[in-house]
Amino acid sequence: MTSADLTPVPDSGGTIGSAPAHSVTFTQLRYFVEAASRLSMTEASLHLHVAQSAVSSAVAALERQLGAQLFIRKHSKGLVLTPAGRDFLRDARSVLDHLGEVLTAAQGDRDTVRGTVRLAMMVTLMPFVLPSLLTDLRGRYPDLDVVVTESEPSGVGAALCDGSVDLAIGYDLLLSEDIDHEVVADAPPYVLLPPTHRLARQPRVSLRDLANEPMVLLDLPGSRDYFIRLLRDSGIQPDVRYRTTNYEAVRALVARGHGFAILNQVSAGSVTYDGGRAVARPIADEVPALPVVLSWLNTGRLTGRIRTVAERAREVVPASIRAIRADAAADERRADTEPIP
Repeated sequence: MTSADLTPVPDSGGTIGSAPAHSVTFTQLRYFVEAASRLSMTEASLHLHVAQSAVSSAVAALERQLGAQLFIRKHSKGLVLTPAGRDFLRDARSVLDHLGEVLTAAQGDRDTVRGTVRLAMMVTLMPFVLPSLLTDLRGRYPDLDVVVTESEPSGVGAALCDGSVDLAIGYDLLLSEDIDHEVVADAPPYVLLPPTHRLARQPRVSLRDLANEPMVLLDLPGSRDYFIRLLRDSGIQPDVRYRTTNYEAVRALVARGHGFAILNQVSAGSVTYDGGRAVARPIADEVPALPVVLSWLNTGRLTGRIRTVAERAREVVPASIRAIRADAAADERRADTEPIP
């Protein structure tokens, strides 16, 4: 591939000056995207296997042709994208993705799924669905590279909007109007208790029975508001004794008797990292489940490989959640026959 005149630069709503189609090259777009993705000319040059001066010159020429500054150069902190740079990055990625599909089709590989898909996944969902999804994709599409970003709920939407990811899997929390989504699974909440708790042998637990008891809160943006709202809607003002952003830390604290918790994804086994045991019980009250959603930016064009990952996620994500819940239920049944420690 040479730096021939291949494609025009999309209009970014007036933020960037109108550059003639013939003045921007594929190489310039590619070098800019690499530098913007890594916020470093040096790291971009290493990844591209070219001299740093080549990347810097290409980006500088691109800025001159567009009549806009794309980066702020900070010697001690690397690169910072300007607002115009963020807009152009999203559009440039779209152009390169589309061009890659056009070239693949021209080479007669229309049915071959190859290239890169950037996927964001909410941190608390990752251990439950990501391994199965990646295994499925690797087995079916060995030429497909899935780059995964771990994210909190607030970061999922931001990553989609700034173009740093193509697709996201998470809960229906804190998503903006710029994002389309579809529900692929439901995650009903449950109560997590130590095995010695007075309600641990109950088949279902009413939230009102937990009034005045200490709580261990999974303290992630969006998630914490959902858990607190569940309790307050049941007339309970939660007594949050401990907060942590770590799912397994919540389980370990509950197992050692430091409070109850409410979670949505249940582990296949009841044993915690430190050898304790936490008991999962369904909630007796009518409470809303958290939808697990597949989401994407509604202003973007979904390439064939992005659609392929989405199609597999629609099947693999709910299947993984169902399988883990079945294993968890079997583990609880075995544990319920054991004497209380």
